Order: sequence, then structure tokens, then C-alpha cells
Amino acid sequence: MDKVVATAAEAVADVPDGASLAVGGFGLSGVPNVLIGALYERGVGGLSVVSNNCGAMDTGLAVLLAAGRIGRVTGSYIGGNKEFARQYLSGEIELELIPQGTLAERLRAGGAGIPAFYTPAGVGTQVADGGLPWRYDGQGGVAVASPAKEVREFEGTDYVLERGIRTDFALVRAAKGDRHGNLVFSKSTRNFNPLAAMAGKITIAEVEELVEPGGIDPDAVHLPGIFVQRVVALTPGQAADKKIEQRTVSS
Repeated sequence: MDKVVATAAEAVADVPDGASLAVGGFGLSGVPNVLIGALYERGVGGLSVVSNNCGAMDTGLAVLLAAGRIGRVTGSYIGGNKEFARQYLSGEIELELIPQGTLAERLRAGGAGIPAFYTPAGVGTQVADGGLPWRYDGQGGVAVASPAKEVREFEGTDYVLERGIRTDFALVRAAKGDRHGNLVFSKSTRNFNPLAAMAGKITIAEVEELVEPGGIDPDAVHLPGIFVQRVVALTPGQAADKKIEQRTVSS
């Protein structure tokens, strides 16, 4: 029942080239930077990443992206990442762009054992009709486009069929965790981390504060340990290292 692993390097030691990863975080909040750094040091590549965004500035998934380690991204926001835009438009990386709420539900559904669901989001657009450029050819043309999805009417409203997402591994960051893998997330870090954790077949959590079993009130648990296989306790310095994308201060 003790899921604590001594180091981040040990926790990601079995992630192979070509693995699929669900990665938590919302902007720069709750990004598992230490685990991502350990993956970078291992040198794995050809990764298929499912995440709300693909890093910003020089942090998070942007580290793997800049090193050419990511082959495909499933996400909902890539704005502000110039290197991502360059790789995407030049045909170096494949992108499946998904409405943000749909991405969240696809992760949750996969983790809950639900293979697919219907949603009105995207009906009447290329999300449902197909034709979104997944990969460019580097010459301004589209090499791979999204396929059309099933659309079905329920009580007079059209809905598009979306499939649940399961990945080989998931990397998440929590404010607090215990040795059994029960996790607590802080504020907006809760937006995608629990969902990413649910979607992974093997979920690895880096925690800012590690407590003993019983140290978290059961009513305060955001994600039960059944979804978590490995826990890495961060050092105080790692826990305090939190970037700000756009600092705004009053005069």
C-alpha cells in the first residue's frame, strides 16, 4: 500500500519511447515539472501527450517539446507557445485540438471506464464534420485531417460522439498526498490534474507535501488513491518553485 518512490527518476524509469501520457496542469498551475524533467533526462522521445496545453515559456511540457521529444499532442489550448506553433505548421508535430470541456470529459470518461459519450460541443463545426488539420505537410498543405464523427439526435438536439481517453502513463502534481496515493489539489490545479490521473493506466503523482495515511480528512480527498500507482515527495525547494506566466501588479 505504500506507493512512495524515492526519486522522480525512479518513478519514470519504465516510460518507453512512444508512450502515451496524460499530463496535468492548467496554464502554469499544477504542472508536474519535476516528473517532466526526469523524463527529459531519460531521453525518451516519440511521446503522445494529452494535456490542456503543451507548456509555456521554458517550463513544463515545453521542455520536452523544444527537445523534439513529442510527436503528437491532444489538447485544447496552444496559444502563446511559439515553438509549438512552429513545429505544428512545419509538419513536425501532430495536433488534435479539442474543445476544453470535451477534453476534460474524455479524460474523466476514460478513467471511469466509459468508452464514449455524446456532447453538443462542436456540432456543426469541423470538430464533428472532420477536416481539422492534425498534421501539416510543411508546404502549407494538410497531410492528415481529422475524420468525421458520428452525430446523433436526442430530443431534437444534435450531439457528437466523443471517445474516452486512456493513456499508458499519467503525470500529475498535487498540493498534498499520502502514502496510499490519496491526493488533494489546490485551486485551479484541480481543473485537469484529477482527470489526467484517472486516465492513466499507471499514474505518477509528485506531491508538495507528503503525509502519513490518515493525515488527510477523507472528506477532503479530491482523488482517491485507487487511481494512483506511484507517489514522489518533492523537496521544499521543488515545491516552492512555481512560475508566473504574466505577472500583474498594482501601482
